[in-house]
Amino acid sequence: MSEPTDLIPVLACSDIAAEHDFLVDVLGFTSGGLDHDPDGNVVHAEVRFDERRIWLHVTSEQFRLETPEALGKANGGIVVHVPDVDAHYARVSAITDRGSEITSAPTDQEYGQREYGVRDPDGHNWWIATPTVAPAARE
Repeated sequence: MSEPTDLIPVLACSDIAAEHDFLVDVLGFTSGGLDHDPDGNVVHAEVRFDERRIWLHVTSEQFRLETPEALGKANGGIVVHVPDVDAHYARVSAITDRGSEITSAPTDQEYGQREYGVRDPDGHNWWIATPTVAPAARE
């Protein structure tokens, strides 16, 4: 059996371009580009955080993809580590016109990180964190 070589989360989006711009402009990802069909519609996008990637996919009956906002609940979320969670929180909480919701303020967690929560306009949960304990110390 072949070993995995990469792991790429895929987010269902009601509007790929809007989700892309939110992740870049508000959460601080970098753009990996937007792909368009011949009619100019955005059909795929990628955002990056260092070497990590997230693909953005339009909601789809065929692939059974829907946004948490449309479903009324999320089934998980994504944790993003940053060097200074408090500075990141200050910047994101100051941006009030992009449809996001801060779900929790920065708090020290027993599992070794300081984190805050934010929900994007499509309802995806994001926990932005700074580790407070080295990974080896948690083992």
